[in-house]
Amino acid sequence: MTQSVNWSDRVSTGEFIVRNALLEDAVQNDITTDALEPVRDDQHTCMVVARGGLIVAGWFLVNQVFDTLAEIFRCHAPECVQHVVEGSSASSGESLGCLRGPAGILLRGERVALNLLCHLSGIATLTSKYVLAVQDTGVEILDTRKTTPCLRALEKYAVRVGGGVNHRFDLSELAMIKDNHIAVAGGEGKLHTVIMKLREKGLPVEVEVDSLNQLKCVLIEKPERILLDNMTPRTLREAVRIASGSGCYLEASGGITLRNIREIAETGVDGISSGTLTHSAESVDIGFDWKIK
Repeated sequence: MTQSVNWSDRVSTGEFIVRNALLEDAVQNDITTDALEPVRDDQHTCMVVARGGLIVAGWFLVNQVFDTLAEIFRCHAPECVQHVVEGSSASSGESLGCLRGPAGILLRGERVALNLLCHLSGIATLTSKYVLAVQDTGVEILDTRKTTPCLRALEKYAVRVGGGVNHRFDLSELAMIKDNHIAVAGGEGKLHTVIMKLREKGLPVEVEVDSLNQLKCVLIEKPERILLDNMTPRTLREAVRIASGSGCYLEASGGITLRNIREIAETGVDGISSGTLTHSAESVDIGFDWKIK
């Protein structure tokens, strides 16, 4: 039977991803752990330790990994105690949590649990750096739909944990008219017709522009948001001046890095979006330190 998944919910998505990741890893045919019989059933303790500075995100997935393994092997789930709460920073060598349970279960779930925890903590850690870089400007740091397929709810959760703000989750949440949509519709002259159709459905609208002339034309349509694509800080400042008093949310995007994000934030835009937060965040280094009896 196919598992029903609420893709916008991190817990539902997590359960689906964890179960399939364990199947992918062939946990029921772990030939090395099976060779440890009978000591594989002995109770062991592991410390989950940061190997470098990071922001913790995704511990609930660690719980899901070992709860699922307990269900598969019909045994008691290992005890999973989190020491550093979600969204908090941890330094190198600091214990993020403690696991205690049958060695065979801990060994089978170790890699899947770490893969997910390292990935989400990496996104939260990178996001926090972007948020810190624009501190006190009032600018929001936004993610995008440039996420790993089927991991969107988890990755967007990690962005929130790192202090960022989620942009639209999927294609149904916000009507975002990009250059390709305008081209397919027949050119910029068709923009009004497209927006009117969306207005009839009561949908919020965002329009992408890449020049000040486009911006002036789009402002006439009074969209809720405008995405200012690949504009220089100088052009962004002028765009903010032109849109002043319109009530339109201005989002800068394209070519965003930690080196230039402060300058972009200081142009007066409302938000800055970057796919880097999710598609280019490096996994942090976290390990299992086994306490030898």
